[in-house]
Amino acid sequence: MGKGIPGLETAYHVLFTGALIFLAIMVVLCLIRAIIGPRVADRIVAVNMMGTMVMVIIAILALMLEEGYLADICLIYAMLSFLAVIVLTRVYMGVYREKKEKEERRNGGD
Repeated sequence: MGKGIPGLETAYHVLFTGALIFLAIMVVLCLIRAIIGPRVADRIVAVNMMGTMVMVIIAILALMLEEGYLADICLIYAMLSFLAVIVLTRVYMGVYREKKEKEERRNGGD
């Protein structure tokens, strides 16, 4: 990447390093959002965003280090992150439905 043009390799390195620092800060902020909530939906969205940003970090590292296997790891991580969010959403929806049905039974019995 940028082998023939002098200074371009340094520019790429600075750009990628800046992007990695920015993404690391954003991951920490998403982690804080996932911890403080306040709702479960907020936590699920924060975890999904963290997964997406980690994938971008891995992709940038694949470019910086010129390692092709990191792209494969990025794809595997994308699939796992997607499945994790789907499972968390299903569990949350089941708990939400149960809670709603209990409230309806309680209010319907009065």
